[in-house]
Amino acid sequence: MFPVEFSEIARDGAARAGIATTHRGTYSTPCFMPVGTRGAIKYLSASDYEQLGAQIVLGNTYHLMLRPGAETVAHFGGLGAFAGWGGLTLTDSGGFQVFSLDPDVDDDGVTFRSTYDGSKHRFTPESAVHTQQLLGADIQMVLDVCPPLPSPPHVVRTALERTSAWAMRAKNSHTRDDQSLFGIVQGGIDTNMRAESAQRTAELNFDGYGIGGLSVGETRDEMVPALAAAIAHLPSNRPRYLMGVGDPASLVEAVNLGVDQFDCVLQTRLGRHGTALTSTGRVNVKRAEFVLSDDPIDAQCSCMVCRRHSRGYIRHLFQVGEPTASRLVSLHNVAWTIELMNQMSRAIVDGSFASLRREILAVWGNAMGSAAS
Repeated sequence: MFPVEFSEIARDGAARAGIATTHRGTYSTPCFMPVGTRGAIKYLSASDYEQLGAQIVLGNTYHLMLRPGAETVAHFGGLGAFAGWGGLTLTDSGGFQVFSLDPDVDDDGVTFRSTYDGSKHRFTPESAVHTQQLLGADIQMVLDVCPPLPSPPHVVRTALERTSAWAMRAKNSHTRDDQSLFGIVQGGIDTNMRAESAQRTAELNFDGYGIGGLSVGETRDEMVPALAAAIAHLPSNRPRYLMGVGDPASLVEAVNLGVDQFDCVLQTRLGRHGTALTSTGRVNVKRAEFVLSDDPIDAQCSCMVCRRHSRGYIRHLFQVGEPTASRLVSLHNVAWTIELMNQMSRAIVDGSFASLRREILAVWGNAMGSAAS
């Protein structure tokens, strides 16, 4: 394992800006990590990631182990080389996807069927680590149990206990010293169980820490206390990663609590269907009112799409079924979110984060996105 050292550059309240150092390079925080589920961000290529300013791109272990297979990815030199991406990569364990398939779960692991061909497969903490070592990402995540919400306390407790036991097994099976392994905190929206899970995970001294099982149906008022309870027990010299969260209000609230990095498919999922993230909220560019609009998606955005294309043009592309439309709005949404994180970083450095937070919540406070698959 390779500890990801977090060096704090500035702090404003609990919000922090810093540099995280992996075996292969550094990334600045707070940061948003686009999701390339099957080895690519939908409608985007590796050259797009570079132009967007992405630092880390995610891959999904569940999908990549089924198609094309972890051994195939390893043959090409790992996920980054396979995708032609020179930046950092992170793979999740596939647990979130597996547990959405109503699998058979026991204390040893989880058995599930492929969504591609119905074939039966099994994940254990050890096999999830081995698969991700073949995929070769710079950061990999342990296999955890994400309980659905709402769940009765005994279900959340069982998920916590299995997640803790599996975390120790995962750490003991990890052998690559050029990869970092992150533990994951569970506990639902119960603040006591969140605190307990964070304490137990931190005691295992992982290279970094993910916080999972949030943005799965709870309100933001339920999410924030659970998140705060976890962060209070995580070490300050390691990055904190809130998994599957990407709506602007949740991003700024989590950064306000001290979270460093995020991932979500919300940006591209919305983009594929014509909904853009903007400084004034969500905008559906397919609406008839934009047929003659020569305005960019967001006049305050300097991304490659907003510099070149109008709402009227993009609406036309959607109307005629041109896939470029989905690509353009997806590009904008990812670029917009990355710039939002950069704004937060600058605000932390100059001491104006509280003001920026108020501005973001004034626009986005009633809109909450959901966790990604």
